Amino acid sequence: QVRVVESGGGLVQPGGSLRLSCAASGNIFSINFMGWYRQAPDKERELVAAIINGGPTNYADSVKGRFTISRDNDKNTNSLQMNNLKPEDTATYYCKIGGLTALRSTAVYWGQGTQVTVSS
Repeated sequence: QVRVVESGGGLVQPGGSLRLSCAASGNIFSINFMGWYRQAPDKERELVAAIINGGPTNYADSVKGRFTISRDNDKNTNSLQMNNLKPEDTATYYCKIGGLTALRSTAVYWGQGTQVTVSS
């Protein structure tokens, strides 16, 4: 019923920028947090950035100062602005949404992922 869709991935040169978007749709009472994870071949999935309702954010050390997560005009949409991209940023990026159902039980939803490739 609840769907999470990512967009904005693609091929970019080192030093370039990309903006990823994540939109959640369906029946969800409230969203507590939105986060981005990434997974490269033969590597574990790792947290990249997260934002909690109200504004607090968290970033992986490897992207701190280069990536910024924020809410967009739509309250169920967020964006990950990625600047000064490096080859090691190459991975599939996944959006994770956490919130409450109408009965106030915790729920977690994942998108299918969007590919980001940084190469010359």
